[in-house]
Amino acid sequence: MKYNIVGYLIGEGFRNVFKNMKSTLACLGIMCATMIIFGIFFAVIENINHVIKQVEQSQGMEVFIDYDTSEERIKELGEQILALEGVNNIRYKTKEDALAQMKERFGDKQHLLDEMTIFRASYVVTFSNLELSQQIENTVSQFENVANITSSQDTVGKLLSIANGIRITSIIILALLILISIFIISNTIKLTVHARRKEISIMKYVGATNSFIRWPFIVEGIIIGIIAGLISLLILGGVYNLLTDKLMDTSLKNLINISLLGFKEMFTMIVVVYAVLGIGIGVIGSSISMKKYLEV
Repeated sequence: MKYNIVGYLIGEGFRNVFKNMKSTLACLGIMCATMIIFGIFFAVIENINHVIKQVEQSQGMEVFIDYDTSEERIKELGEQILALEGVNNIRYKTKEDALAQMKERFGDKQHLLDEMTIFRASYVVTFSNLELSQQIENTVSQFENVANITSSQDTVGKLLSIANGIRITSIIILALLILISIFIISNTIKLTVHARRKEISIMKYVGATNSFIRWPFIVEGIIIGIIAGLISLLILGGVYNLLTDKLMDTSLKNLINISLLGFKEMFTMIVVVYAVLGIGIGVIGSSISMKKYLEV
């Protein structure tokens, strides 16, 4: 296709956007509403996954060390555990720390523990990948000077089930929203094309090819999609920041000890999603809508 023809088709697409303002605004409004709803679901799902990841990383096990283990061996054992795949962090708890923790639980009766020397030093281990928790526990139990291990595998199993369920549900919801978006937008564009059916018929009568007729509408769909994406991004960003700021200003953050994703952290992903949605829906919607009028 020659450069001047390409320029003409792109120019026609831009002119169509402004020439048919009622249709353009209708498409733009529906597209913005659809993309904002999609963006809200996307942000909610991303935050749910982020929260689950934080909860996952707070889960772990406690590795108790033999009484007569040397300080050098204790340090070496910590390095061995930390080097394992799936381990997020380790924290050394001395015998004195264990005793102080137990006294705190006993409250007013903590004096009963004053003469006790049964407490062991230990490593509190948290995971970066819960799916490897059982494997890590089995490996650590084979290390020299490990007395015993306590863990909450039942809790870990439940968390994995919840996380997998949410991920599968999120994929289904987002896929359904994409299909609904394409259906709504294509029908809206179809109304626009129907209103200009005479113009299309005249172009066919004078010998214009289907591609020549189709491309200005596709360009128009892409332009509307990009504009809708930019408007939706601004609205979603403003609303999201307002809501998360208010939520994190409350006592909820301290109560549940978790954080939400900032909009900046999701910005790149949302821009990519909106670009694909806007351009993709614009192209697909225009192509589907024009098929009827281009049939010979």
